[in-house]
Amino acid sequence: MKNRGAFMTDLDKMEIRDIPMPTPKEKEVLVELEYVGICGSDVHYFHDGRCGSYVVDGDFMLGHECAGTVVELGEGVENLKVGDRVALEPGITCGQCEFCKSGRYNLCPDVQFLATPPVQGCYENYIAFPENMCFKLPDNISTKEGALVEPLSVGMHAANQGNVQLGDSVVILGAGCIGLVTLLACKAHGATDITVVDVIPKRLDYATRVINGKEVDAIEEVKKITNGAGVDKVMETAGSPFTIKETPFMVKRGGTIVLVGISAQETVEFNFAQIMDKEPEIKSVFRYRNIYPQAIAAISDGLIDVSGIVTHEFDFDNIQEAFDCAINNKDDVVKAVIKIK
Repeated sequence: MKNRGAFMTDLDKMEIRDIPMPTPKEKEVLVELEYVGICGSDVHYFHDGRCGSYVVDGDFMLGHECAGTVVELGEGVENLKVGDRVALEPGITCGQCEFCKSGRYNLCPDVQFLATPPVQGCYENYIAFPENMCFKLPDNISTKEGALVEPLSVGMHAANQGNVQLGDSVVILGAGCIGLVTLLACKAHGATDITVVDVIPKRLDYATRVINGKEVDAIEEVKKITNGAGVDKVMETAGSPFTIKETPFMVKRGGTIVLVGISAQETVEFNFAQIMDKEPEIKSVFRYRNIYPQAIAAISDGLIDVSGIVTHEFDFDNIQEAFDCAINNKDDVVKAVIKIK
């Protein structure tokens, strides 16, 4: 077995190298990776050298949305066997802090999250990973779909944070991958009136009722749709300062705003006069927690179909081309994945 890894060596530059084969420690399994997605955060690191407050320093391996097959077991592994196909939840937490012990482990201050500097990612052939963070895939879920469990978990956590319920009206700002999985999660929660706002027409093809923000004033369109009342839930998934500012004007009185997208701009102007007048809840999303089993079950049972989200697939040897495409063809790329094996 030979292991190779893809590293960004500078802004917009990727290099594939031979790297050591990992050895699974106690309670770890060795996974031969088959698919790894390209996340928006990967693109930010690759093109800008940073995402939010996290900054790349030196050669860095990206990638955290991954799935593959178990090929070796470390000592003490009890629930997985060689040949099991798994999706990896990419954050390893301490298990001891107040957040881990209260079930909010996504807030663990000592989390080791793949492709979040300084933790290296998983654009590689093989990775050793804790058994309890590798979730077995049913026979009817491919490893390509398994790599989409990670972004789907973000969308499902967003729907949970917003307490989306049967009959809710929802506006989703942004129709990228996270916007679309949030759409799927809101539908699964029972939302019946969903509007998606974006400026890229191809992305709007995947939504239900749509508003093209380039052609019309999205705030005014939402007012028309709701007779001035606003919607129950507003989900901001684009991470754009412009759309973040729009959220208070779209939510109804007593509704909920959920901030999902991470803005590269740390400080964003926000109309708190609207907030004080409407008394909505403002929730935020930081990754997810206790979602992977639910997400896998939802895909397996046909409640959520993620198969149509992937628009571009690249072989591992063409990873530079894949990132160039994600950066330069935003109008066409909704979700790109790397076929490792």
